[in-house]
Amino acid sequence: MGALDGVRVIELAGIGPGPFCGMMLADMGADVVRIDRAGSVRGGDPAKPPANVNARGRRSIGVDLKSDEGRELVLRMVADADVVFEGFRPGVAERLGLGPDDCLTRNPAIVYGRMTGWGQDGPYAQTAGHDINYIALAGALAHMGRDDSGPVPPLNLVGDFGGGGMYLAFGIVCALLSARSTGEGQVVDAAMVDGVASLMSFFYGMLHTGFATENRGENMLDTGAHFYDVYECSDGEHISIGSIEPQFYAELVDKLGLDAEDFANQHDRSRWPELKAKVAAVVATRTRDEWDAVLEGSDVCYAPVLTVSEAIGHPHHVARGTFVESGGFMQPGPAPRLSGTPGSIRRPPPHEGQHTEELLVELGLGADEVAALRTAGAIA
Repeated sequence: MGALDGVRVIELAGIGPGPFCGMMLADMGADVVRIDRAGSVRGGDPAKPPANVNARGRRSIGVDLKSDEGRELVLRMVADADVVFEGFRPGVAERLGLGPDDCLTRNPAIVYGRMTGWGQDGPYAQTAGHDINYIALAGALAHMGRDDSGPVPPLNLVGDFGGGGMYLAFGIVCALLSARSTGEGQVVDAAMVDGVASLMSFFYGMLHTGFATENRGENMLDTGAHFYDVYECSDGEHISIGSIEPQFYAELVDKLGLDAEDFANQHDRSRWPELKAKVAAVVATRTRDEWDAVLEGSDVCYAPVLTVSEAIGHPHHVARGTFVESGGFMQPGPAPRLSGTPGSIRRPPPHEGQHTEELLVELGLGADEVAALRTAGAIA
């Protein structure tokens, strides 16, 4: 049993951070049912699930949300659920008749999660956007990159998944705990721009104390320091070094064969560019595998820079079972790890509408009712 075993979640299908949130909840045992648009259902072989990792762990029903019958069907599901969440622009769920008031009227204990980029209100609320925009406005993107380059987007990890999906999942579980003790549901307004700002809390503190500046690429954690950076090896591969603490820094100097006196003043920022060039020159004399032999297992705070395919086969991940096989290919397993109620991948990603009849039967609908809904076009 997972930690969220017995929790029923209704997911109004969306993209990006919403599905990631659903995956997190499903991995921890929640029964997640995804409401797909009936018109998007194309069928598919259940034995060949889609390669959509973020969609794993749930079942899918195809419903026409714009029809009265479809809307009523979803509300019937909400009445028997613990959580419902959506990722529409503000106001869309209300226009569909599936907004917070509609769902809380049907089920006063429901937790209603809302995933947007900008939030439910504010000047940007109705504006289109993507991860890159949210991390830009939150004050994160400006500080990512080197001093001789423009800002570098870190894939869509920080906005969509870190500041978005994870914060939505956290908010849902917090509200769920509250509902369990009070009997009252509530709305979780998870905005990616808010989540990213929250992720930046540590750096706002560093700026306030003067430990960091707003100039990209000149601070300890943004590639400014010679002891916290990525370096290229002789074979074109890279290694990462994060020797912040004095004892780790001393070991770095020793392992790389650097002049201890020359590298004595670790935090003299005026010398960082010069010392960085010297470290780079030394690292460039060996291959990544050769540096592995020297640095792996030491207290230098070191790791080789791996691609996705390399990471899957690394001995550390193999030993911990970080990656698991599901749906015919390797993918990251559930995280974090709970000792008593561990997460697991309970089912592969569904084809859209794959479980429509199964879920309607669970809801208590008879064959005549299912046939009537299908004739009306309310379900796939």
